[in-house]
Amino acid sequence: MERMSDSQPVSDRGSNRSQRPSSASFREFMGSSWAARETTPPERLESAPFAAERRARLGAQLAGDTLVIPAGSLKVRSNDTDYAFRPHAAFSHLTGLGTDQEADAVLVLHPVADGGPDGATHEAVLYTRPLAARDTEEFYADARYGEFWVGARWTLEEAEALTGIRAAHIDDLRDAVAKDASTPGVRLRVVRGADDTVATLVDVVAAENGHSSFEDSELDDDLATAVSELRLVKDAWEIAQLRLAVDASIRGFADVVGALPRAVGHRRGERVVEGVFAARAREEGNAVGYDTIAAGGDHATTLHWIRNTGAIVEGELLLLDAGVEVDSLYTADVTRTLPVTGQFTEVQRRVYEAVREAADAAFAVVRPGIRFREVHAAAMEVIAARLEEWGLLPVSAEVSLTPSGQQHRRWMPHGTSHHLGLDVHDCAQARAEMYLDGVLEPGMVFTIEPGLYFKADDLAVPQEYRGIGVRIEDDVLVTADGYENLSAALPRTADDVEAWMAGLLPRS
Repeated sequence: MERMSDSQPVSDRGSNRSQRPSSASFREFMGSSWAARETTPPERLESAPFAAERRARLGAQLAGDTLVIPAGSLKVRSNDTDYAFRPHAAFSHLTGLGTDQEADAVLVLHPVADGGPDGATHEAVLYTRPLAARDTEEFYADARYGEFWVGARWTLEEAEALTGIRAAHIDDLRDAVAKDASTPGVRLRVVRGADDTVATLVDVVAAENGHSSFEDSELDDDLATAVSELRLVKDAWEIAQLRLAVDASIRGFADVVGALPRAVGHRRGERVVEGVFAARAREEGNAVGYDTIAAGGDHATTLHWIRNTGAIVEGELLLLDAGVEVDSLYTADVTRTLPVTGQFTEVQRRVYEAVREAADAAFAVVRPGIRFREVHAAAMEVIAARLEEWGLLPVSAEVSLTPSGQQHRRWMPHGTSHHLGLDVHDCAQARAEMYLDGVLEPGMVFTIEPGLYFKADDLAVPQEYRGIGVRIEDDVLVTADGYENLSAALPRTADDVEAWMAGLLPRS
């Protein structure tokens, strides 16, 4: 192929569409005659004292080491457009920040020799890219960070006022980490997967200072574990945020019921459902906490059906798994399975009530002191019993429930519960002994979500069951003496679902 020569570098060609002036006169005029900026510092975030306590707990676990927690960087969606930015959960948890000025920021916990004020093990510093002056080219020419394009970033003073954390320019990060690395006994740890550029910087600085330990993944694995397990028990502020997220989600479910007639009339009715819920999430929060599952008919038997390209058909079920993520980035995760016409058929009701009974059995065991895995076991006893009762199991329920059996899991291959918080599947890097085998404590928040899924081509069940998928999911807070169902305001029994829908569906 003949080489197509061009004196312009490929990296510069993205701006060929631009007709921005470049004259000295333009630059001078562009940087002049702007009103003075507002200098009143913002109010401290309500989350700030809670985040400070979390940092102290993390620092006590890893005293003496430098802990680097990146927010993450902007990610390209297409050419020169980016996805909406969402910081890494560990960064948000330890700074108290939600959306959305902190792309490329890095929280560093620098070790304090011999203990700092009040015995602190670390000094927290937030390294960030502050607002550029209006006489700089960034102000008007930088489409990714410039104020004229994306709005004003914070100043260092504003970042510090909001978070209560000392703020420094991101350009100072390398030297600050290098200073720690040159201190005898200090090791560098970084949360990997959040920002590869920052992780590489840490590796290079470690190598320059004679550290071979940066190649030892256990250092960073321990940090990933610590920041994940730190979120297993929610504090009062986190629980309040989860309540907001759940309440907004319940309103979103009601919106969907009201829109079902429009969904039935649309060739991609699942997209109508998805869009209606997304509107509520954007109006009341940041966005949805995960891709909405709006699964009609047999699509409900695909556990993570997020294409949402199908029709909503009268006489079938709609499985809606959706959650609002509020501005603090805490998300709900709720599922209801709804009869499209507002009334269950006999078989649909049978399957639905079996799933609801399994969920009730799981609720009944929740209290401090039990192990997380017991919640799932309680639900599975009911699922296996109902499948045996219907003649679907090739063995008895008792045999199926043994470790060498598990035939009932053909129709429910997922777990019953997962922790919930900043991530929809929160605390995912926690050790098994702290998660699956962990003991429930007050302040833990997790889902209870049994289901039954009979695929349309499943020859192991009678025709009447095929194409029916049911899941019921609620968000549960462990209390001092039991639990609170945070999503209890959303009807759960078949009768209550029908009555609720009757009050929301438009009358013909």
